[in-house]
Amino acid sequence: MAEQIVHKESVWDYPRPPRLEHSAKQVQVVFNGVVVAESQRTIRILETSHPPAFYIPPDDVKLADYFKLTMRHTFCEFKGMASYYTLTVGDRTAENAAWFYPDPTVGYEGLKDYVSFYPGRMDACYVNGEKVTPQAGNFYGGWITAEIIGPFKGG
Repeated sequence: MAEQIVHKESVWDYPRPPRLEHSAKQVQVVFNGVVVAESQRTIRILETSHPPAFYIPPDDVKLADYFKLTMRHTFCEFKGMASYYTLTVGDRTAENAAWFYPDPTVGYEGLKDYVSFYPGRMDACYVNGEKVTPQAGNFYGGWITAEIIGPFKGG
């Protein structure tokens, strides 16, 4: 049996300011046993010291079924003002568990309305079938897979 070689990406090789990278990897987000987002046309944000955050097109997120816009906003010096969603599936709720940029700054327009998730607040997030390890810390939304190496900012 041939040994599979996994290409490793060091987060210290990622740029600052962050770079947008289109990805065809299969991304899936599960909450309370329901797949709430699934896509093969995501955008990864690559930023020095951070595991990538995956942003999913709004058409591939079950926004009308499970998401409610909240009053929370945060500011990123690169991407602009983020807005947040609370996710409710059945009897479980994750407040401010997903975010998006309704009006991203110049250079990040491709992110407009794409949704990213805090993997630590979901049952699971997957990239090509691999369960993601969440980036440490309540503020960061990085997705750690076997191909990503640190050390990582956070915690």
